[in-house]
Order: sequence, then structure tokens, then C-alpha cells
Amino acid sequence: MTRILQITPYYPPQLGGVERVAESLAAGLGRRHDVRVVTTTIGARTVPRFLRTAGVTVRRHRAVEFAHTPLAPGLLVSLLREPRTSILHLHAAQAGLPELVALVARARRQPFVFHFHLDVDASGRLGRLLPLYKRHALGRVLRAAAAVIVLTEAQSSFVRDAYGVRAERVFIVPNGVDRAYFMAAREITHRPLRLLFVGRLSVQKNIGRLLDAMSLVRQPVELRIVGDGEQRELLEARVARLGLTNVTFAGRRLGPDLVRSYADVDMFVLPSDKEGMSLAALEAMAAALPIVATAVPGNTELLDGVGLLADPDPVALAAAISAVADDPALRLRLSRQSASAATGYSWDAVVRRVEDIYAEVLP
Repeated sequence: MTRILQITPYYPPQLGGVERVAESLAAGLGRRHDVRVVTTTIGARTVPRFLRTAGVTVRRHRAVEFAHTPLAPGLLVSLLREPRTSILHLHAAQAGLPELVALVARARRQPFVFHFHLDVDASGRLGRLLPLYKRHALGRVLRAAAAVIVLTEAQSSFVRDAYGVRAERVFIVPNGVDRAYFMAAREITHRPLRLLFVGRLSVQKNIGRLLDAMSLVRQPVELRIVGDGEQRELLEARVARLGLTNVTFAGRRLGPDLVRSYADVDMFVLPSDKEGMSLAALEAMAAALPIVATAVPGNTELLDGVGLLADPDPVALAAAISAVADDPALRLRLSRQSASAATGYSWDAVVRRVEDIYAEVLP
């Protein structure tokens, strides 16, 4: 039985798409392999630091976060203690951990796989250093990986062009959807129309854009925001300032509670600045929800021909929401398009593809 290390800076119950992808992939691989998740305690301080369930062992290391970067010295010890025959599978969209894994792999002459989820943009006071980091550190790590897994063809072109990764080392593996989320297409006549956003309340998701759009929509609609994050207080204050009495914050939802969140609404809205491949959008597709999303990288690749794409500004987003609210025939068509497109994504297929990549590039 092969030992596979899923190395990720964050892991559920910490909220986020990368975290949930790592969890789903670990669970799928754990059915046939010895899977060890190496992660940090950030966002998970109330759960055990060591836990084994259903073939997956999770070890969390104490960490602090600085400039959106987790620092956990114990991760180095974990990596060095693992057999050299272990497969190193890195999930990363932050600095620090990629370089640590690359250094360990080089010192031990051990290949690793880099799962590239998103090319993040600069934010915060130290954001001006991000371009230098990408050019001089992240690029070297990506080029050193035995395989770079990306989510879309656009990402494949990006890592080749921007970071110089050789084409034969880049593999496209989309995210998947758990079977529990799949529902039948349906005609939606509920009034007011119930809208849903699911995701981390962060700068990248730009929920502020959605709130501004809600202030412009004149049709009877309600918005439920599922998730949590560093921007929650700012967003709640924005709701109060805009006088939005039709917006509620539902907080974290996981497992069956999250599935019910999709089942209990009529439409999904995604106002992001960019995405890798939104796991929430995939879940909304599986739930046969009409989708309105911003026409930005990641969304266009996944949702073109599936949902209604709007320019990334509040006026255009409000117009798209209003169009769906006004037209039952459009809602039904979008529901059917979501349900049809979702059939092409499953975690079983993702796991098999990842196993094939391991077999192809690792000794």
C-alpha cells in the first residue's frame, strides 16, 4: 500500500475551496492507500491535532499566521520523518509551504506533486512583495515539481507561460462534486427568490460587490451568505449601511447542513474577482441551481454556457440577477444547464486521474 502525504496549509473545519478539495481527495485516495494529511491548526483549534478516520490520518501542527502566510515549524519535522518512498502531494496558494516542501524534496532526492489551485493577487501591506516572490521563489518550486496539477486549460497555459513549467509536467485535473449534492432540475416559482452565496468571506470573493448589486435589485429577492472569514464584520457593516433587510449571514455550514443550504434556495450567485475552479459553483451546478457569476478567470472556463455571466461590477451583476428573477423560463433553462454540466464532474474520476499521474511521473 502506497503512503501518500497530502500537504496543505489549511484543512477543514477551516473554510475554503482548497481545504475541501484536499479533504475530498484524501478521502478518495484513502480507500486504496495509506493517506496522511499534514497541515496546521489554523481554523481548527477545537479539533484534535491527531486524528485518524476512514483510512486518512490528519496531523495538525501549531502555527501562526503572518501576512496571510501560515508558519508552522513542526511541518518540517513531519516531512523529514516520513519514508522517502512516500508520495508528496502539495496543495498551495500561499507562500512558505511550497518552498519548505521543495527544500525537503531536494535534500532527500524525493519527487513531489504541486497542486496549483489559484494564482493569488497581492493584498495587505506586504502585497507589493508578491510579484518578487512569484518570480524568484514560487516559479522555482513549480519548475522543480515532478508534476503540476492545474484545474483548467487556461491555468495550464498560465503556469507554462508565466512560470516556465515544462508542458509535459502539467496535468489538468478539475475539481469534483460529492454525490450528496446532486439534485434534479426543477421549475422555480418561489417568491421572493432565494439567492445563495457559499464561500470564504475574503477579498478575492468580493462579496461587497454582491451587496452593492443587491441594493440595486428591485425584484423581491433574499440573499443568504454561507461562510465565514476575515471580512465578515466589514460586510455586516456594509449591509447595515446599505439598509439591506433581505440579506442574512448564515455562518459556517459543513456536511449535510451545507447540502441543505443548496437545496433550500432558488439561485446561486458568485461575485468573485477570480477563481481557480469554484467548488461552490460545482456544488450549485450539481444542485441544479440557476447560476449568476462574474465573467472573470475561472468562472468563464467553468460556467460559460452553464450560468449567466455578468461583467464584474454591481450594475451588471444586479441586471443579471434581475433578469433571472423576472423570467421563470430562464430559471428553468439555467437549472437544466447546471444539472447537465455537473454530470461531468465526480470525485471518483478525480481520484483515478490523480493516481494515474502518480504512476506516470513518480518512480
